[in-house]
Amino acid sequence: MSGAELQDVPQDRLHEHAETVLHAGGRMQMMYAWQTEEGTPELRYLAEAEPRRFVIWRCRPHGDPPSLARIWPLLGWYEREAADLYGLRFAGHPEPLPLVLQGAGTANGNGRRNLPAVDAEAVQQLPFGPVRADVLESAEFTFLYIGEQIIHYAPHLFFKHRGMEQLFEGRDVGTGVVLAERVSAVGSVAHALAYCQAVEAACGCTVPVRACWLRVLLAELERLYNHLHYLGHLANTTTLKVADAEGKLLEERVKQINARLTGSRFLRGLLAPGGLRRDLAPGDWLADELERLREKVERYATRLEASESHLDRLITTGVLPHQVAFDQGATGPIQRASGFDRDLRRDHAYAAYADLPLTVPVRAEGDGYARQRVRIEELDASFVLMQRVLLLLPDGPVHAACAPQPGAEGLGWSESPRGSLFYAVHLDANGRLARVKVKSPSFSNWRVFPSTVHDTNMMDYAINEASFGLTVSGCAR
Repeated sequence: MSGAELQDVPQDRLHEHAETVLHAGGRMQMMYAWQTEEGTPELRYLAEAEPRRFVIWRCRPHGDPPSLARIWPLLGWYEREAADLYGLRFAGHPEPLPLVLQGAGTANGNGRRNLPAVDAEAVQQLPFGPVRADVLESAEFTFLYIGEQIIHYAPHLFFKHRGMEQLFEGRDVGTGVVLAERVSAVGSVAHALAYCQAVEAACGCTVPVRACWLRVLLAELERLYNHLHYLGHLANTTTLKVADAEGKLLEERVKQINARLTGSRFLRGLLAPGGLRRDLAPGDWLADELERLREKVERYATRLEASESHLDRLITTGVLPHQVAFDQGATGPIQRASGFDRDLRRDHAYAAYADLPLTVPVRAEGDGYARQRVRIEELDASFVLMQRVLLLLPDGPVHAACAPQPGAEGLGWSESPRGSLFYAVHLDANGRLARVKVKSPSFSNWRVFPSTVHDTNMMDYAINEASFGLTVSGCAR
């Protein structure tokens, strides 16, 4: 597969390979299943076997493939998803319950919930959702609690699973960009970029230099408005209403800049396999606007850092230990706030990131405050990146021919505002999309989130959830 080294691994050697990656200090990223054109099931595992090198294992299972979730817990959800959508059964899975399918029952009557048995009158059960207050996405959360103490928490997502991956099938590669932009609206650029790079890898397409630099500009503008929305929403949960309003106002300023630059507040309709659909002319006005915005964001962040009532609610809230973050597959600002110095923009550079200065903020505390600090520092790094792009932006074309190659495969990735995002693309004999796998960051971070809720205070729950910056649409694809 273009973009990663493809290795054939027999089913009986999957455990051995998984152990080897673990002991070598590597990391698994995802797994998925698909039906080949011959109608046989095939498993793919994406591993980071060593720094700056991705490896994909191809396994054609016979009988029940072994579960790797006891070695790599982060693969647990991927295996359950494959079991639901492809009818597979993974032998030895520690939690063999439906994940995506609604209404699927189990012997204990809990469906997908897998709640622990509790025989104590003091323990209360609270199912909250799927319809929640305000404009929050659909999800149901089950709390087992005593007084204000949460002793167990289970999120139930996928109420609006849209089958986005299946929608790609049979489409031409150009139409696939439109779908990718709509997997998660607030990550339109990140999804389109990872998808386009997967198609480009499959087709052997070289993107013009100017397009690579403009892709960085668009990706950082998207990071900007996402992080500002995050800060405003987090302030709302700690009852800082003015800080909430100011964060959302700054977010709106970025979206207005987006619209002036591209015609789209969400930066849609620009990326295409081979580069960009059309050129952009940032001009001096954009550098001036970004500098004025940077000063306002800096003052805003300083006031947040000086708000003791805000910090008191974040410090030591929702602590995610380093090892748990690794085992469960945390990504993006979540993993960096728990001591991991990882960022695809630097470690597996794409677009023009290899030619630009990138500061990757890392904190070790793993709490809500660390997650806020990482995003604040990333805002400053984004301003630096964008100003450098505007200063050094090369001339030239922004699009190259990207003819589909029948039967080709490709892997693409991007570091979205919420973390690592991967697209694996398979083309059929006619050069159309046969299978598109989306590994979104919220799918990973929703899995790790419950570990920060158990044995915490009910009054801190909303703050903790906000500090993760999760989206349901990015998970329930």
